[in-house]
Amino acid sequence: MNIEEKIELIQEGTLEIIELEELKQKLEKETPIAYTGYEPSGKIHLGHAVTIMKLKQLQKLGFKIKILLADYHAFLNGKGTVEEIAETAEYNKRCFQGLGLADDTEYILGSSFQTGSEYTNDVYQLATITTLKRAKRSMDQVSRHDDNPKVASVVYPLMQTADMSALNVDIALGGMEQRKIQMLARENLPRIGKEAPVCIHTPLIHGLDGDDKMSSSKGNYIAVDDDEKTIKEKIRKSYCPQGEIEGNPMIEIADFFVFSQQDTFVIERPEKFGGNLELTKDELHTMYSEGKLHPMDLKNGITKFLIDFLKPVREFMESGE
Repeated sequence: MNIEEKIELIQEGTLEIIELEELKQKLEKETPIAYTGYEPSGKIHLGHAVTIMKLKQLQKLGFKIKILLADYHAFLNGKGTVEEIAETAEYNKRCFQGLGLADDTEYILGSSFQTGSEYTNDVYQLATITTLKRAKRSMDQVSRHDDNPKVASVVYPLMQTADMSALNVDIALGGMEQRKIQMLARENLPRIGKEAPVCIHTPLIHGLDGDDKMSSSKGNYIAVDDDEKTIKEKIRKSYCPQGEIEGNPMIEIADFFVFSQQDTFVIERPEKFGGNLELTKDELHTMYSEGKLHPMDLKNGITKFLIDFLKPVREFMESGE
């Protein structure tokens, strides 16, 4: 597979790549490094799985995958004690393994390198060139809207920038909520003599309640290790407006997961309601937007798919391997 073909595959399911010409140069390396950081702070859900699916694709294209289990970041964000966060980090790792990342994936705890002298020096240098206004723009959404945010919220983006250099990454992958921090890294890492990564941004999935983002803190998610009964119940209660495509989490799950695995989507229906359907992505969008497919039929199809799709994760978690 040549570089152009690899780029075409990488572009699938992404919102933007910054910058394409730099990506071509990275692909010329024998083993380029792609990284994503996850704050160990709750359940691993379908929102996380979007980036994991892209990491699996990059892995198949010859990338070395590094996953940062950002325990210090979670601590700065008030997500528990160090001991509690360590347990969550191990759970997160097992979920990622269950989702099918290859055995040579490198899982790295932030605390294993974030107190080193070179890393600390990088954070200090970044602190001297990053304005408070710019750092605030890179804070997470909750902190940005807090009337009295902690200093930790400003340190957080500086550390995340330093992470990319410390891990020698060629590609930084994340959802669109990571864009401000990744742009900060591209702006400031070269100013301290470090190489900036190519940034790839994937879409966010709406929460099951219709909220802009699926989130473990809001409880509007499907965890990758949810049992069959839980998946059925969550989907049954989920937001799925008749005829609407935009902002519909059921359509998004079909787009990001069903059609990334297969060309058509089978929706089973009783004969009295028209019988089974086998739809392409375009056909699903057209039929649903025209009101020719009932939300409950779509939900039933999504439920059946997710139960099968997430079965390997449930089995892996139950095996204790």
